[in-house]
Amino acid sequence: MSKETEASSAAIWLYAFGYFAAYAPYAALTKALTSGMLGMEPRTGPEILPLSTAASLIGMIVFLSAKGWWRFATQRSLFGRSVPSPTQLTLISGLATAAVIGTTTLSYTIRGTSILVMMLFMRGGVLVLAPLVDLLSRRKVRWQAWAALGLSLIALIIGAGDGDTQVGGLGLFVIILYLASYFVRLRLMSTQAKSSDPDQGRRFFVEEQMVATPAIALFLGVAALIGGSEAFLQIGRGYHDVGGATNVALIIAIGVFSQFTGIFGALVLLDGRENSFCVPVNRASSVLAGLVGSTALWLLADAKQIPPRELFGALLLILAIVLLAVSPKARPASAPPAKA
Repeated sequence: MSKETEASSAAIWLYAFGYFAAYAPYAALTKALTSGMLGMEPRTGPEILPLSTAASLIGMIVFLSAKGWWRFATQRSLFGRSVPSPTQLTLISGLATAAVIGTTTLSYTIRGTSILVMMLFMRGGVLVLAPLVDLLSRRKVRWQAWAALGLSLIALIIGAGDGDTQVGGLGLFVIILYLASYFVRLRLMSTQAKSSDPDQGRRFFVEEQMVATPAIALFLGVAALIGGSEAFLQIGRGYHDVGGATNVALIIAIGVFSQFTGIFGALVLLDGRENSFCVPVNRASSVLAGLVGSTALWLLADAKQIPPRELFGALLLILAIVLLAVSPKARPASAPPAKA
């Protein structure tokens, strides 16, 4: 293996650490603010979305500009100037990513449902999707992936088995939309971006990023103008009333951390290896970050202690992740030819 290939193989672990480092404060701050912990003035999930999304949008522009990655995007002529633009498929993936970001934020604002309960369903569900997407993409799925699938299903059953666990209609809708969006995204990554050419992956990454956050911002603006439902009215309030300066600072921080979870999480998934390897690495970071976030809220904000059942389910997911991560021959593989 060349030094360049070795560096590429090691990069996924640096991206995974970045994902973890951004995810833990993102999850904890979102839960704390929407639950009124630490003396904060509570705000609902829809109310924090306008400002947090604006912060995410600025974070995305700053990151891509600082890296100089705009040049990797497809260029189109607009009024005589060359501007970066998504293709039809990266547009679809970007919209799916927008749905993932939105549902992730909302999942931490559902009162009566802990971070780990939603994480077990959402993160575990994506872990289950990984080998299925690999099969559809004609990638070899090792036995470790199927073993991880079984462990994940057990974790989900345990997570749902306690009568005290409340998911409800909103939680179920969030989970279904999240998993459907991830399926579309992983499928498109497999056919369009996972290859030995790093520029192809960067092109997909940039075009997906430049669609996702602006799409959320556009949706929020339209929802605020339409009004009507309580959720849309709450979004409207988020444009002019989010509480005092402390709330504003926290919501901006949530938006920035959210954007960096999207950046580092996407870079993990775009690694050239099969989804059955990349997804568990991605999920490991989020599960561990969720444990850290929940523990921090328990210690610092008098939040509910993590039930042993939820810890056991999370440990099963981590075991599935370790099983895949240490499996042999986990080298970057070439993707099938990209479809036009």
